[in-house]
Amino acid sequence: MIKPASQHEPLVTHIYTADPSAHVFEGKLYIYPSHDLVHDMESNDNGDQYVMEDYHVLSLDSFSSPCVDHGEALHIRDVPWASTQMWAPDAAYKNGRYYLYFPARDHNGIFRIGVASGTSPAGPFQAEPAYIPGSFSIDPAVLVDDDGRTYLYFGGLWGGQLEKWQTGSYLADGEGPAPDAPALGPQFAELSDDMLSFLTPPKELSIVDEEGNPLLAGDEDRRFFEGAWVHRYNGLYYLSYSTGNKHKLVYAVSPSPEGPFTFKGLILPPVIGWTTHHSIVQFEGKWYLFYHDSSLSGGLNHQRCVKYAELHYNEDGTIQPINPYPVGDDGQPAE
Repeated sequence: MIKPASQHEPLVTHIYTADPSAHVFEGKLYIYPSHDLVHDMESNDNGDQYVMEDYHVLSLDSFSSPCVDHGEALHIRDVPWASTQMWAPDAAYKNGRYYLYFPARDHNGIFRIGVASGTSPAGPFQAEPAYIPGSFSIDPAVLVDDDGRTYLYFGGLWGGQLEKWQTGSYLADGEGPAPDAPALGPQFAELSDDMLSFLTPPKELSIVDEEGNPLLAGDEDRRFFEGAWVHRYNGLYYLSYSTGNKHKLVYAVSPSPEGPFTFKGLILPPVIGWTTHHSIVQFEGKWYLFYHDSSLSGGLNHQRCVKYAELHYNEDGTIQPINPYPVGDDGQPAE
């Protein structure tokens, strides 16, 4: 018998999953992860070990019910423009359809962002024949705002190629800013009504400190690295993301979905494995963080597992940091 989902435990164990994007659709909680494949390639900073080629959709009726794997929702063989590495996806609902946004390398090895759509949140999804014009880099995250406007946030450094686009064109040898220069932020663009193209050209999202100064590229504890996610809470927009090579999950807030965002603090310290990637969602009156680590594979950073934990806000709107490995009074991991 499949057990119900438990906090800080893998949602599924029959496949390796990562980069979870969680949404409530049709009264259920749907999770859109990437799918790590088992192999013996060596890891490198370019991310070549992440050879994912398809997406599965997971769902929960409630946290007292088992997690359901709805099977393959999209495979790279069905994406004409893509060649390899279908990394972290996200999903959205609008116009009576469900949309899956995903990054992959095109046939020139350059990361682009594609979109597929379907009539069910569980898929299957049919990909558009071409990537979103003007798209680049990785980690798409969608915000459908209360006013109906929709924003796509995206970008990641190193393997995600974001630093190679600083001139507006792809430069294969492009490097990031000097440590004492402003750090690169994620990109964002408003989506068209049909959800298939950019309504506005992508722009960099500004992340600043409490004095309004841009975070610096050498600020490994706070500056953007990858995995942007935006959600609303009490009238404010919360941008959360993975930091530099410290791989913490942190957040910043703004009164506008277009920023600037003011840095606030830590959500999740580094987890087992090299990467961290997450989403934040409200379900059944509570807030939850979905994240991943490599505990299921014993630490192999390209074989990860999706987990969740309840997230709590303080009265002033700040987020209480989460311990991904809580220990009970008996010295054993707490449920």
